[in-house]
Amino acid sequence: MSTKLERGREILRSSLGAEHFEKRERSKNSFNRSMKVLAEEYAFGEIWARPGLPPKIRSMLVVAMLAAMGKSTELKTHVNGALNNGCTPEELEELMLQVAVYCGLPAGFEALRVAEGVVTERGLLKPEK
Repeated sequence: MSTKLERGREILRSSLGAEHFEKRERSKNSFNRSMKVLAEEYAFGEIWARPGLPPKIRSMLVVAMLAAMGKSTELKTHVNGALNNGCTPEELEELMLQVAVYCGLPAGFEALRVAEGVVTERGLLKPEK
């Protein structure tokens, strides 16, 4: 059986992608290492590893919470993760509408811009009919 840290790193790599994971690994240093290990072990190795929700739903929840809090940098990372975990651009659009209604239009528009950027970068933006 793997440790929480090993499980967390595996889930992190799977959800956020190998490229993001490797970039994250290269950016570790003596100042940020403890925080990154905390996220790997606790957030991903303990909470994300629980069987109660599938990764797609966990991703959607994280995206909604980050959008509500206006945390654009982390939101971009987790929008990519949500797409990796099976969310569609259409589902993300619906999610942003929920954010706008419950958290306010400024939060919804900021989150939509972040998500649109990710969807565009990944070549998933459908042309308007």
